[in-house]
Amino acid sequence: MEIISWVGLSQGLFAAILMMTKKNRNDSDKILIAWLSLLAIEFLTCAVDYKLFGNPLLSSSFLLFNPAFYLYINSLIKDNFKLHWLQLLHLFPFVFFEVIAYIIREPYTLRSFFNPDSSLWYRYMFGAASVISWIIYNSYSAILVIQHRKSLENELSNIESSQKLGWLFFIVIFYNSYCIMAVITGIMAIFLHLDFPLPHVFNYSALLLLIYILGFYGLQQGIIFKPDLLNYHEKYSKSLLSPTQKTTIKKKLINYFRDEKPYFDPNLNMNMLSELLNVRKHHLTEVLNADIEKNFFQFVNEYRIEAVKEKLADPKNLYSIEAIGYECGFSSKSSFFTVFKKITGKTPMEFKNKMKKSS
Repeated sequence: MEIISWVGLSQGLFAAILMMTKKNRNDSDKILIAWLSLLAIEFLTCAVDYKLFGNPLLSSSFLLFNPAFYLYINSLIKDNFKLHWLQLLHLFPFVFFEVIAYIIREPYTLRSFFNPDSSLWYRYMFGAASVISWIIYNSYSAILVIQHRKSLENELSNIESSQKLGWLFFIVIFYNSYCIMAVITGIMAIFLHLDFPLPHVFNYSALLLLIYILGFYGLQQGIIFKPDLLNYHEKYSKSLLSPTQKTTIKKKLINYFRDEKPYFDPNLNMNMLSELLNVRKHHLTEVLNADIEKNFFQFVNEYRIEAVKEKLADPKNLYSIEAIGYECGFSSKSSFFTVFKKITGKTPMEFKNKMKKSS
């Protein structure tokens, strides 16, 4: 366990230093630097515990991980996010239990967790705080990432992998899977009266892996498109648009796509379309979602796929399938193939071969 502690300390500091070398650091990068530094300190305190007491004390690094992860996600996807001192209150449970653990020198042992002794109150508080922190912060973190992915489809016609924040979604799944396994292991140790270091080793091994992931992807993460998450989960039952206004906007939108073919531009987004049509963005969003019953991403890419199908069916077209996809507005081969398969049920090659057989 001491080896894991020293490795965690060195890797946490190394990842934080690498983040400091990143050009044009933003608030998200600053949060990640502070987060990695605190995780490194947590590994240091674990190593010190073994040196001073011969065993770890009852505290949890995930009381630090939970709020830090939540704040980092907020800083990445919320346009109005600002750093301020009050956010340090999220770290209060972590600091409180770290300090109390050193004052009363409560050892990390699950076998005697419910023993009626003088520090039982601390163990109850610690257990309750850990579960509450896990449920609240991770629920909100997962909801934010999912909402962000959905909101992008109302803003962008091409969504790159860096915009989707897939690596954060992976962390949400990995971390919550770990927590469930940790709870099961802990319950087994408590009720079977087992005394082994596995939960603590498991805890810090998982945390060390998360440091590697955060350092690697955090260094590559750039500034992403930040939609207003609240606007795309509204119900339009109290719309201020009259039926006539909705019909006018719908016709204007469809006619513009038919005549001007803006979908050939891979950078087309809702802000651009709003300016081109001289229609407020939230009105366009309402008409698309409530009347046409498609989000912006679906609406634009259906036009692109129809254009691709026409070119694939044309025997005079000698361009490659990938070139046709780019020509029709897709920004990458992977997104083109994924969208085509989803809409038509076939790959572009399957569709092209079918056209050849039928001609």
